[in-house]
Amino acid sequence: MQDETTERVVALCIQGGKVTEQILKHAVQAVLEEMKRQGQQRNAEIQRIKAERQQKKGQAAYRGKQSMRKLRLQGRELSSIEITDGNIRSFEKYARKYDVDYCLKKDKSSIPPRCYVFFKAKDVDAVTAAFKEYTGHQLKKEKRESLHEKLSLARERAGKHNKRDRIKKITREQSL
Repeated sequence: MQDETTERVVALCIQGGKVTEQILKHAVQAVLEEMKRQGQQRNAEIQRIKAERQQKKGQAAYRGKQSMRKLRLQGRELSSIEITDGNIRSFEKYARKYDVDYCLKKDKSSIPPRCYVFFKAKDVDAVTAAFKEYTGHQLKKEKRESLHEKLSLARERAGKHNKRDRIKKITREQSL
């Protein structure tokens, strides 16, 4: 009889342990789900606050050179300019200076390929100012003499007026 009682006590302890384990498991799952839900709510609130701040500032999330998709997502009307110059990379310096959001696209269907600069319509004045400065810089660069040409001219002039020859000529005249 005592063996039966001990077996029953042990079985009761085991069952109690199983019930406690199940209750603990459900409680932990409920706590984890609640923490996860609160974290998602917090992240959603943070994202909403960031979006409101950006809208208040009136600024786009991306600045400068960007993809056409990102430029279109900003909800502004787009304008474009066709570029004939193949070296459009140097334009980027001036676009950054004037804080222009733009996208470069190359149309390979025509020969020679054409380049287009797409930008927001509200940035028209900034883009025209950037292009004026860019073209002015390019024209100035083309008109400028190369350093090699300047050196060759200086050598020619120096050859005509050789200092040693003048000194020799002066000393001969003095000796006569």
